[in-house]
Amino acid sequence: MTEFLKAYSIQSWLESAPQGYLEHTQFGHPEGEREPDRLLENPQLRDQAIGGCVQLVVGERCALAASSGLVNAAPDEASKRFLATQTLDEARHVEIFTQRLYDLGVKKIELEDVLSQRANPNLVKFAEVLLEKVDKKDFVAGVVGQNIVLEGMAFCVFEMMHQGALEQNPKFAHTLEGTIADERRHVGFGENRIGTLIQENPDRKPEIQAMQRDMSTHMLLAFNALGRGDDEQSQRTDELGVRILHEFKIRLERVGLEYQAPLGS
Repeated sequence: MTEFLKAYSIQSWLESAPQGYLEHTQFGHPEGEREPDRLLENPQLRDQAIGGCVQLVVGERCALAASSGLVNAAPDEASKRFLATQTLDEARHVEIFTQRLYDLGVKKIELEDVLSQRANPNLVKFAEVLLEKVDKKDFVAGVVGQNIVLEGMAFCVFEMMHQGALEQNPKFAHTLEGTIADERRHVGFGENRIGTLIQENPDRKPEIQAMQRDMSTHMLLAFNALGRGDDEQSQRTDELGVRILHEFKIRLERVGLEYQAPLGS
């Protein structure tokens, strides 16, 4: 428990994030970087970027609501403090991806309409499954849904997007580097904390595994919608979905849960 307290303390967070990889950044990237002209001047590319960024904002708003809601549900002070730092991480993610929408030309007055019109319905349902557990103060199910399922998905998505942006869009790639570092820490907390709680509450397994199945179902449906288009795009999204589910299996095994295949798979 001593190592847990040290690794997930507020002091550790300060040293690694605000005073570490986020130092000298503005909205997640070095000051002065901007979206490339080839993206801003091409209506089709810009629209695709806006559509993708909308999903990031929707997902991060869910993560913000979940992590903040779990603070008072946590059974120990160390978890409360870690989730307080995660809440600020998620708030930062909402802010930086919202700022990117503004950088891409979305007007602030239009933001909520753009989000509601372009949010993938299955991503919204994915969030609803998680937030239902959070609203009930179900700490174990909430952390599995938030720090293993949602954060595990986000980690894979951000890594894929980061690889694609390295040469074409350094500003976005740098923004993603910080979020990837955050998600790595969040997933680590989920695995380390939940393993013990699952051992202490084995009767919770069926319910939590059913939640994982429902969230994974909505996730795959969301990816299927994103994959509609050319064959190359469809192949990339299919590969991403397979990779995420594979990593889910590994993470769930680490905490003592059995992976449940999505409905219809």
